Amino acid sequence: MKIATFNINNVNRRLPNLLAWLKRARPHVVCLQELKAAHEAFPAADLERAGYGAVWRGQKTWNGVAILARKATPVVVRNGLPGDRTDTQSRYIEAAVDGLLIACVYLPNGNPQPGPKFDYKLAWFRRLQAHGKTLLKSGAPVVLAGDFNAVPTDFDIYSMNSWRDDALVQPETRAAYKKLVDQGWTDALRRLFPDTPMYTFWDYKRRRWERDAGLRIDHLLLSPSLKARLKRGGVDRAVRGAEGASDHAPAWIELSP
Repeated sequence: MKIATFNINNVNRRLPNLLAWLKRARPHVVCLQELKAAHEAFPAADLERAGYGAVWRGQKTWNGVAILARKATPVVVRNGLPGDRTDTQSRYIEAAVDGLLIACVYLPNGNPQPGPKFDYKLAWFRRLQAHGKTLLKSGAPVVLAGDFNAVPTDFDIYSMNSWRDDALVQPETRAAYKKLVDQGWTDALRRLFPDTPMYTFWDYKRRRWERDAGLRIDHLLLSPSLKARLKRGGVDRAVRGAEGASDHAPAWIELSP
């Protein structure tokens, strides 16, 4: 089973890019983030014609998450991250697909920091940690995938020089990500590629794509029962270089049956 995560950065604007990648890569399950579309504006019919069922949480202008499944319709288990009933941002959806529990995550960016946006990011991380423990205790095979807006280490970024004040690399952000992984999750791409940066995001500014000035902020975390099933993975970097591309590239893994 091939599972991918892709921050699409406006699903309707990038729909041709998304459909072309789906046809070429043929993932079984895809987690999408940053839909930037109201719930009713999600292109479900186009994706269905491409062979993918979908569940999603849209949000006008910003945010938004979705889970796609090839020749299947995911079954929604949870339509938001527990822990704060006042939080209306569309950043989490959880669904059952072919015997797996798939959680699609879009962590807050947190900039500028310090400030309320960074406080929200850390609070959201704490809620994810709490729910992560619950998922692990269930014993279910879980894939926690998405844009975590966290660069785990200096190895996961081309250079810290122009990013030192950014929320993505702050010690608190890195500690929060590490605390989550240390619960018992496997960072799939880092396990497969211990000596390769595996960038997933290249900012539009300063010719960062052309210079390969990337960051690894999109992650696929596996619950313990899936660790032995991890076979392959990668980043479809060419997608980032296409005309009209998102500033992210899809990251993916393959699990054995």
